[in-house]
Amino acid sequence: MNGLSLFANVGIAETYLHKVGVDIVVANELLEERAKFYRHLYPSCNMIQGDITNEDVYKSIIDESKRKNVEFILATPPCQGMSIAGYMLPEDPRNYLITYAVEAIKALQPKYVMLENVFMQLKTFINYNDKRILIPDLIDEVLGNEYYIEKKVVDTKYYGVPQQRKRAIILLARKDQETPWFFPKEDYHIITLREAIGDLPSLDPLIKEKEYRHIFPDYEKKRLEGLKVSKWHFRQFNTAYIEIPKKQGKSELAAAVALYLLCADFEPGAEVYGCAADKDQARIVFDVAMDMVKRCPHLFNKMSIQASLKTMNYLPTGGKYKALSADVANKHGFNTHGVIFDELHTQPNRKLYDVMLQGSGDARMQPLYFLITTAGNNQNSICWEVHQKALDIIDGRKHDPTFYPVIYGAAPEDDWTDPKVWKKANPSLGITVSMDKVRAAFESARQNPAEENSFRQLRLNQWVKQAVRWMPMDKWDACAFPVDPDALEGRVCYGGLDLSSSTDITAFVLVFPPINEDDKYSVLPFFWIPEDNIDLRVRRDHVNYDVWKKQGYLQTTEGNVVHYGFIEKFIEQLGEKYNIREIAFDRWGAVQMTQNLENLGFTVVPFGQGFKDMSPPTKELMKLTLEQKLAHGGHPVLRWMMDNIYIRTDPAGNIKADKEKSTEKIDGAVATIMALDRAIRCGNVTSESVYDTRGLLVF
Repeated sequence: MNGLSLFANVGIAETYLHKVGVDIVVANELLEERAKFYRHLYPSCNMIQGDITNEDVYKSIIDESKRKNVEFILATPPCQGMSIAGYMLPEDPRNYLITYAVEAIKALQPKYVMLENVFMQLKTFINYNDKRILIPDLIDEVLGNEYYIEKKVVDTKYYGVPQQRKRAIILLARKDQETPWFFPKEDYHIITLREAIGDLPSLDPLIKEKEYRHIFPDYEKKRLEGLKVSKWHFRQFNTAYIEIPKKQGKSELAAAVALYLLCADFEPGAEVYGCAADKDQARIVFDVAMDMVKRCPHLFNKMSIQASLKTMNYLPTGGKYKALSADVANKHGFNTHGVIFDELHTQPNRKLYDVMLQGSGDARMQPLYFLITTAGNNQNSICWEVHQKALDIIDGRKHDPTFYPVIYGAAPEDDWTDPKVWKKANPSLGITVSMDKVRAAFESARQNPAEENSFRQLRLNQWVKQAVRWMPMDKWDACAFPVDPDALEGRVCYGGLDLSSSTDITAFVLVFPPINEDDKYSVLPFFWIPEDNIDLRVRRDHVNYDVWKKQGYLQTTEGNVVHYGFIEKFIEQLGEKYNIREIAFDRWGAVQMTQNLENLGFTVVPFGQGFKDMSPPTKELMKLTLEQKLAHGGHPVLRWMMDNIYIRTDPAGNIKADKEKSTEKIDGAVATIMALDRAIRCGNVTSESVYDTRGLLVF
């Protein structure tokens, strides 16, 4: 079968295609140097070098492909405009190159097609035929009648490759073909580098393979010299971060590591500490270790155990293992050889972490800090900080040869209802925990949305915003109906203003009530942060403020504090475009600005933040979301804030968003709730309140 390679680069993607009967006979590459190298590698292929957007170049590709009877197309468009490593600008021209591949498919009608790119391609919008559309939806729309289409985010580590690399793969098979094309089954046996290349001779100066020693005639002499200064016999890693779901043997692993450090390192007077947030948690790993010792007579005879003090002493070296809790965080003087930190995400603060890890092992030759935990729900914690470092090292953004990261869990884009994802996240599924137990927990979470976050956190090891999620984000995303600011010009609307602090996010949200029964409540949010601290906030909060700014979803004001005068001017300009009837505001900290807005001719309405005022519109927001009577355009900043909401409930069943309990910012959500209240009460024509006619929603 003859094939065409678009955006071919130097031909890496087609290296092994000949093994499955595909012969690439036509190719296209933009850059001359790459095209030259491609011709060197594939001399029999007609490489057409040039810009595919050039009409003559594109025509040459199509004409030559028809002449060579091309029946297969491989297309790997540039990824820079979609990659999370770049700016992800929505209008990056490189994102639109996929349309040339689509047009080539339409023109050539090949039997099979493979499209490959970064996983964000599946979530990237482009304009096509005067319509805003997701790339995968475009492919379905244009080619779905003629082709069977399969789409998947593939991680290479599940296909026999000793590398973690996620790519979006789209497979197309023409419907008249008898041979289907589908993704092969994932193999959850991860091939390590040791398995892949472990048979190669060691590069260690202490060469263990005797058959290779003849290559180094001075081996014995240099071996003795090297031993005087070598640290190769010491462990490379002094910090290990293991993040894994519950019931996967964390306690057993931690206990085994603790005993190894105590007994097998032969460290004189070794001090090994098991740390946790409280005494009960600290006791868990210690009790498991004690049980292991009791089951080994040889080890038991060398150990002195003081169960009441949660201490065991290893007599041959004078070492000890002791369980500690967070209440010793103010103590110092530890000379640690090993630290076992159990459930790091439960630490109330970083005091104990700093005491045990910052310098406590400097007097030891090879201390080990073993951090083991399940994912948490506080992204301002020490565990989240270490989690981010682990991800940075895994993804290659940071390099630390002494830090060993291991994270088992579902990716953010994974389907939490899929049993394959459960297996991926739980390496000990079917051994330490049965599939039936996980399935039962899932069914409970599916029937009770309040349990969803708990299932994701504990069973799938996903970091969540809060233990109990209020807003079901799939329902919120279903309300991402387009909101055209220009089409709303002149419409009646109501504003919600949440100033927060001068160094934080300021939110102003306009809500437009529906003009008829088929219309929706339209939400138009605006956000501001100080210009000077945006980079600091990105590093500190691990939130894409800089990306949102580039995309136009977030604005900055000059200086290191929010310039309220700038916002007042901006609102004044909005008032010239829209019919802003009222602006609701939180009384706290907004006195001066509201006075200024009144002087500009706006009607400002103080809005209480207690249960009485907040409960009705908060419940109404949920109702409108579930009924898809809300349109918010998928604004990413507002979505992030909605996902952050923690809801408090009083004995009477009233609810409100709690800024203190919410782990991250919710200013935009609060502003939306206030604006929605005024929009519902006042509407377009009447001042009659829906609460007066229908009553309060209680659920």
